[in-house]
Amino acid sequence: MFSTQFVLTFSLLLSLPILFLLAPRFLPPRHPSVPIPLPDELDDLSLFNRAASLSGPSNTFSHLSSKNPKLKIAFLFLTNSDLHFAPLWQQFFENAPSKNLYNVYVHADPSVNVTRPKGTVFEFRFIPAKKTYRGSPTLISATRRLLATAIIDDPANAFFAVLSQYCVPLHSFQYVYSSLVTSTTFDLTQSPAESAQYGGVRLKYKSFIEIISKNRSLWKRYAARGRFAMMPEVPFEKFRVGSQFFVVTRKHALVVIKDRTLWRKFKLPCYRDDECFPEEHYFPTLLSMADPNGCTHYTLTKVNWTGTVNGHPYTYRPPEISAELIYRLRQSNFSESYLFARKFTPDCLKPLMGLADSVIFSD
Repeated sequence: MFSTQFVLTFSLLLSLPILFLLAPRFLPPRHPSVPIPLPDELDDLSLFNRAASLSGPSNTFSHLSSKNPKLKIAFLFLTNSDLHFAPLWQQFFENAPSKNLYNVYVHADPSVNVTRPKGTVFEFRFIPAKKTYRGSPTLISATRRLLATAIIDDPANAFFAVLSQYCVPLHSFQYVYSSLVTSTTFDLTQSPAESAQYGGVRLKYKSFIEIISKNRSLWKRYAARGRFAMMPEVPFEKFRVGSQFFVVTRKHALVVIKDRTLWRKFKLPCYRDDECFPEEHYFPTLLSMADPNGCTHYTLTKVNWTGTVNGHPYTYRPPEISAELIYRLRQSNFSESYLFARKFTPDCLKPLMGLADSVIFSD
């Protein structure tokens, strides 16, 4: 006769192949993601509802849903460290023809002692923030928080540019503003009808967000929460990937902060952290499903993915900073130029400042 212990051990061994086949759909996460705390969710929901209430007919103007003909660009900085390139950005904003053409907002991880640059456009523009983690839905929440705050703060905010502390401008403010708001030739992918104007105002604006439907890692990332976890709201054929740094119109910013359906899926914990980057999927998937023709499907932030390390893009260092590098980073196949670039080490500030007047802001 076999002992009870032997029978239990033998049964467990027989079940291992079945458990292996079922994983990771039913087994507990091997690398549990950081969940969104309920108080944070409730705070965000209140904020998003306030922002959504501003989208009625009486609060709309043109295609951008802004009632102020002097359209503004909201620059949204998402950071978990000091704003290393604040002096360069300060010069960028100081060169603007008017302070009434932009607003600045900063979401700084409260667990990090981020310095508020005194006497700059950043000093009083920090918004109520929550802790963020790379490769987690907390970065989605932080971006939505920035969007909602900017929507509420100023109805003239028409474009929303999401940036990090490692981003730098590649052009002057005037060039950036003209490219987004008034130019009829900047977007090389648009049709003549899409560039039409009336009274000096464009009739149709698009969001500059990267949306990629074919990528060799797409299935692994889709199944990171479980093979069927995203169904039925997000079938695999609708799943997209793209840069988390983008420029969206007010119309699309409202789509993002109004969403509840896709958020319930993308906030789910992943079974594999090495395949879990929800911040790179939520925004392109949502806007691709909501309004694919209203997006350019490319970003205006240049990133070098050659020599990537642990999922991070190539990082430029001081010896590499030159006028030739700036000119090269501007080159785009989809628009007349990239407007921003990343990623740079903090000690690149000095050589970049040396190129500010003669190269970066000389268009």
